[in-house]
Amino acid sequence: MRLLMLGTGGMARLHVKGFREAEGVEIVAAVDTDPNRLQAFREANDIPRGFASLDAALAWGEFDAITNITPDSVHYPTTMAALKAGKHVFCEKPLATDHAKAFEMTETAERLGLVNMVNLTYRNVPQLQKAHELIASGQIGAVKHIEASYLQSWLVSKAWGDWRTSPTWLWRLSTKHGSNGVLGDIGIHILDFAAYAAGTEYKNVFFRLQTFDKAENGSIGEYKLDANDTFVMTAEMTNGAMAVIHATRWASGHLNDLRLRIYGEKGGIHLVDINHTPKLMVCLGDDVETATWTEMEVEPVQTNYARFVEAVRAGQNMEPSFRHAANLQKILDLAAVTERDRSEHLAAAPAKPKVVID
Repeated sequence: MRLLMLGTGGMARLHVKGFREAEGVEIVAAVDTDPNRLQAFREANDIPRGFASLDAALAWGEFDAITNITPDSVHYPTTMAALKAGKHVFCEKPLATDHAKAFEMTETAERLGLVNMVNLTYRNVPQLQKAHELIASGQIGAVKHIEASYLQSWLVSKAWGDWRTSPTWLWRLSTKHGSNGVLGDIGIHILDFAAYAAGTEYKNVFFRLQTFDKAENGSIGEYKLDANDTFVMTAEMTNGAMAVIHATRWASGHLNDLRLRIYGEKGGIHLVDINHTPKLMVCLGDDVETATWTEMEVEPVQTNYARFVEAVRAGQNMEPSFRHAANLQKILDLAAVTERDRSEHLAAAPAKPKVVID
């Protein structure tokens, strides 16, 4: 597979690593509007061609697929252009800034018969895949209760750099620059993390969003700091379970930590991913009586990057697909509605996807 890299920002190096670990991939070109960044990226990663625009790359056209690593607000126009040019697309999350755009992208990709996947990176975590397998096989019984959180601290810590002086972080705080705040940045991850592990979807949801004061007059330079910093939500799931989920960038002492607790009628799982170090604990069988938790060893799993390559090779889509991401975007869109109305809203049942390999 000949691959074009659209965008050379912070996540791009992970895409290079992920795709080069997959068999049969050649990264043939990269696109970036910043010529200096593009040149440095190409030299660092031995990429033969560079283009200043996607239009120029599509005019050249000698590639099979793109990996879209642009800012959130750019995903829609660039992905639509690539799809209409007949290119398979692997897109960073969130798929779009609203459900209408995400749904249009989904329908276009499916109508054209093109492989479409979204990089929900925690699907690469073996412990998450094992938790999904355990729950799907009935080992904890019917799921009753879900607790999930995603905690970051970069608004109170300089461990990842100073957000006050770096566009890399400032754009994530500004709706004008295409951000949907913590909700779109890491909220989509924890929503997928919880629902995928539990093998269910969101039925009724209620969100509260908060944007805290961070600078004089709420702005730094061209960046108006109006995107949400924290969200909390409650949900009823389609399997009847109740869920409590929250995420924030103000969690001192937590660089990048996910926690998930799922309890069923026969047992439970605790899954943590502390700064990219995951651990799965289980309480099953007789251990339920003594409240004994045991760490479960797991085997490596295929990454999203490798699954996308396999999907293109086979001509058959795999998860996480555009349709799955569009359904998640529908839930994210409801956050603003429930915040405004201060009441719970029904999330319409997700449309059944076309045939995919999970």
